[in-house]
Amino acid sequence: MLLIPAIDLKGGQCVRLRQGEMDDVTVFSDSPVEMAQQWFDAGARRLHMVDLDGAVSGKPENAGVIHEVVEALPEMEIQVGGGIRDEDSIEAYLDAGVRFVILGTKAVNAPHFVGDVCVEFPGHIIVGLDAKNGKVATDGWSKLSHHDVVDMAKHFEQDGVEAIIFTDISRDGMMQGVNLDSTVELAAAITIPVIASGGVTDMNDIDALCAIEEEGVRGVIIGRAIYEGTLDLKTALERVASS
Repeated sequence: MLLIPAIDLKGGQCVRLRQGEMDDVTVFSDSPVEMAQQWFDAGARRLHMVDLDGAVSGKPENAGVIHEVVEALPEMEIQVGGGIRDEDSIEAYLDAGVRFVILGTKAVNAPHFVGDVCVEFPGHIIVGLDAKNGKVATDGWSKLSHHDVVDMAKHFEQDGVEAIIFTDISRDGMMQGVNLDSTVELAAAITIPVIASGGVTDMNDIDALCAIEEEGVRGVIIGRAIYEGTLDLKTALERVASS
């Protein structure tokens, strides 16, 4: 099980939102580089970074900060999402050393784009499907589409994406536990890895996720829990490594 700490960026700061609400924000650090170093020192080898401003505006807004983190931690795999809507943005991030680029809104609104960039940048494209009641949300979670999560994931699997990040919006930032049923349902429908996101609170959630790893749930993104201290990342990584 891959444990992936999250750094959400708003105005160059590390923040966390509740249920994707841009006005319900908690600032945890003014230095994303220092925060990334802390998670690397704890043992994390992949980092999830989201440009929240970019997710709303539709173009990268915190790319400079992300580049600083990549430069400071060359041994860490970094996956980036938020505001990535064209090939130039993808290329710029990959050229800077980002390992994976996450497509969300663009993938849902223009599915053919995913197939094109999977051909152009093979091995580097992940799709993030953010859902509420089984339907995919877009534009920084401000809009709910009519698209079914499982159907879209199957489509993107055919396109050649590396993985699907599945977020249950209703649980994100709320620390109420992961939606295991929906995550397993999605993982059972496709063969590429599913990375769970939203709701991780403590070690019980990590144990529950490890128990469904063989179902295709290969990783989990952890945010508020490691910032507020209800989950110690180093301890969790050690638990996973020994299991």
